[in-house]
Amino acid sequence: MQFRKIVPLMSGLLVMSVGLAACGHSETKTKHPTSTVAKVAKATKQTVTKADVKNAKKLLINQKQWHYNATNKVYYQVGVKYGTKTTSSTYESMGIFIPAKYVNAKASGQKTYTITFNNKAKVKGYTAKTAPIVMPVNTPGYAAQTAPTGYDSSANKYTKAGFIYVAAGCRGLSQSDKSNGSSPWGVTDLKAAVRTLRLNRSRIAGNTNRVFTFGHSGGGAQSALMGTTGDSKKYTTYLKAIGAPLATTTGKSTSDAVAGAMAWCPITSLDTVNEAYEWNMGQYSNSGTRKQGTWTKALSNDMATSYAQYINKLGLKDANGKTLTLKKSTSGIYTSGTYATYLKKEVEQSLNNFLKDTTFPYKATSNEGPSGAASQTLTSGKMPSGSKPSGTAKSGSKPSGSAPSGTATNSSSTSGETYKTATAYIKALNKNGKWITYNAKKNTATITSVKAFVKHCKTASKDVGAFDGLTRQQTENKLFATNGSSANHFDATISKLLTTNQSKYAKLKNYKASYAKAYRSDLKKTDAQGSSIQKRMNLYNPLYYLTSYYDGYNTSKVAKYWRIRTGINQSDTALTVETNLALTLKQNSQVKSVDFATVWGQGHTEAERKGNNETNFIKWVNKSLK
Repeated sequence: MQFRKIVPLMSGLLVMSVGLAACGHSETKTKHPTSTVAKVAKATKQTVTKADVKNAKKLLINQKQWHYNATNKVYYQVGVKYGTKTTSSTYESMGIFIPAKYVNAKASGQKTYTITFNNKAKVKGYTAKTAPIVMPVNTPGYAAQTAPTGYDSSANKYTKAGFIYVAAGCRGLSQSDKSNGSSPWGVTDLKAAVRTLRLNRSRIAGNTNRVFTFGHSGGGAQSALMGTTGDSKKYTTYLKAIGAPLATTTGKSTSDAVAGAMAWCPITSLDTVNEAYEWNMGQYSNSGTRKQGTWTKALSNDMATSYAQYINKLGLKDANGKTLTLKKSTSGIYTSGTYATYLKKEVEQSLNNFLKDTTFPYKATSNEGPSGAASQTLTSGKMPSGSKPSGTAKSGSKPSGSAPSGTATNSSSTSGETYKTATAYIKALNKNGKWITYNAKKNTATITSVKAFVKHCKTASKDVGAFDGLTRQQTENKLFATNGSSANHFDATISKLLTTNQSKYAKLKNYKASYAKAYRSDLKKTDAQGSSIQKRMNLYNPLYYLTSYYDGYNTSKVAKYWRIRTGINQSDTALTVETNLALTLKQNSQVKSVDFATVWGQGHTEAERKGNNETNFIKWVNKSLK
């Protein structure tokens, strides 16, 4: 990873980096200094060549090849290429779906139409010139997203809302062909699709400056990346490799920046995600790879310490301007300080939102949302809506790894039960020891500590090395594949710890000296473009572009509008991941608003406090623009 600065930590660690988020459910607006605008404009300015213009002419949409779906009153075109050098016919194209009211159509062949646009007709207040464009990122576990080959019924709800629906295929993991799906090709493909939309803005309906992405899990991470890496020159080499349109036919540069990003349970911040997992959850576990006396328990504790030291270098602040840090504690690893207090309040806010939203009797479930006032409907299980007719990822697939031996996969202790009152529900949560105090008169609750919440509701379900497995067994290891290596290590902090503390670990159970060598070797590898593992990490780390701790700060265009939701009970990743993302967004001057909430009782799903995930996304887009 390229950092703005490398700061020595205790025990010879390297400071990595992350950013932080908001309590429970909050929405903030930030200012936009002129100096930032100038810096970003300079950093993202592109030089256009004659070759770029020539390339663009090959990617113009054929206006005579539109099809019509009479049932849903939508004109659409699939197989739209977004690069002249793409290698995958399965993934590297897109489908564009336009409400018929925006279109004037004339038959141009058998079942094909030539279209122009009616700029006066309105759908839900939008016109062909003002309609937003929404793009699903249906890539849980950083999976590939299959491009549509025919009409995609997932478009229906969005076109009825007046939106333009763009289903862009992209490469990723678990794909069916041999094209390269590792970092950063998935996001590169999506960027190429956005640039192609802008190249063809006169040939499609919709405002190409109003592109919104949305996704869950690895898709949430890639949606966040689309929102943070706009026009970053660090992607240029990869965009050129697939022949993406870097210019228009008139010689102006194109842009891949988006207006807004929606992320449910984003699996992101991979540079520190392993350490975050151990600090937030792993330090409270004493089974499996975290059993006392094992070398991996010692590694877990050292990772937790390194994460605390890292947090203390970031200069994160809450809404009142208070700096958030961690302090050494009498019990646990750095479990005191303003950052720990902030997380505790976040958990309490999540619980109190649940108590406010929920009508009792209530049947507890960890996947489908609370009943009554807080009921929600998930349209597609754990995958975001917008799945393709022949998608490759299974609904609900987790982003990495299986539950570690000796540890049960996390689930709410109340799941499946029905509770007549809030008091009965809280009593059940306190069954194995009181950690929640409930005020029935005010219908509010407090918790004793984050530790108590984790032990009762968010236990670790992955081995030490939750995302960068010691034997390269995790999904994310495949994300950093290189020629000849289908999976590689990528965590520089683990590598440093293995080298620095080798003599300590060697005295404990199950240690192998080969681990340290494997990490050091992998981190030296490069891909076909000559990029190191750390450089590719930067390309897939939203925080690299959001905070001054990293070199990437102010080198990209960051989306103005953000919405983040996470099931607070999920054991797939640490609560700090979404929290840090939201906080850094709130502190970034390019961002206009951040709508962040954790959802009590929910796991790794498209969690919502109330209602339907698709409907809520549509409402948020409308609120952002109208």
